[in-house]
Amino acid sequence: MSRQGTLYVVAAPSGTGKTTLVKALIESLPNITVSISHTTRPQRPGETDTVDYYFITEDEFQRMVKHKDFLEYATVFNRHYGTSRSWVEKTLACGIDVVLEIDWQGCQQIQRLFPECISIFILPPSLTDLAKRLRDRAQDSAEVIQHRLSDARETVSRIHNFNYVVMNANFDTAVNDLKAIVNANRLLQKKQPINLDKLLAEFTVSP
Repeated sequence: MSRQGTLYVVAAPSGTGKTTLVKALIESLPNITVSISHTTRPQRPGETDTVDYYFITEDEFQRMVKHKDFLEYATVFNRHYGTSRSWVEKTLACGIDVVLEIDWQGCQQIQRLFPECISIFILPPSLTDLAKRLRDRAQDSAEVIQHRLSDARETVSRIHNFNYVVMNANFDTAVNDLKAIVNANRLLQKKQPINLDKLLAEFTVSP
């Protein structure tokens, strides 16, 4: 019996470093990948289409919604984000773990569809630190930053809906915490049928 991949859902307030942490996690472990979301938001400097996101128009997004192409979708700061249903299902069926970087609303949708998914919340060390990170990245106006901080309070209030909480106070420590979650899940007995079946058969055969 082949191993079914595990679906990981990672959410965090904007500016917490979620994307950078997930990238480091993917690069440090085998057999795990990140889902690339479709979005209607503008492409930022340094981002690459089909690598960071699939950047699509409003009309294209609504067409995909109508055709039920998304596993989940949500609107964040007036921009739409969605996860491809077919890609996630095919990847998991191949035994590859998938990480979804989504907001708490999307997480709730995924938890209903995949009750066994592993949900992880990335927490900043403080609201003051989060505000500094948002200012330092110099991508938003002061008004937008205040909006993001207000949204962060709402996002953090949903933390009780997640299986794990990882604080990104120290980057290396946070990456190691994420790796520990993935590795521990892979050691579950039900996740190791190929590794264990033959060995267990040796112990159950009568001499």
